[in-house]
Amino acid sequence: MKTVAEMLRAKAQAAVHSVGPDTLVLDAVKLLAEKGIGALLVLKQGRLVGIVSERDYVRKIELLQRSAFGSKISEIMTSEVVTVGPRDSLQFCMQLMTDRHLRHLPVVAEGELIGLLSIGDLVKHTIAEQAGLIQQLEQYIRGEHP
Repeated sequence: MKTVAEMLRAKAQAAVHSVGPDTLVLDAVKLLAEKGIGALLVLKQGRLVGIVSERDYVRKIELLQRSAFGSKISEIMTSEVVTVGPRDSLQFCMQLMTDRHLRHLPVVAEGELIGLLSIGDLVKHTIAEQAGLIQQLEQYIRGEHP
């Protein structure tokens, strides 16, 4: 099974989008929409201090009828961020996401943010891996040995 580091190297889009804790919620929501992403990392002086997702917005702004114009990201972000390291396996990441109901996993090495994995990244990898295995099995059945 591949590691997180291998997955990050293979990702076509390596950009990690972030905001500061004092960013207005409305500005963060605009960034989510503009980039077509589901979560933003919250950084303060270059350090990961939280994560904010569309789910946070819906649950903490819309459902509580607060204003996105006057609320700051620090008011709605998840501050206990679950992270993984570059040596962790993708199997471990999938299990962690399943158990903790997560859609995004920041990747941290030696205290520094180095990337972000989404559930979509892991699903794409799993599908590609299974397709490759099916192709190998079909070749074996047909007697086409590499």
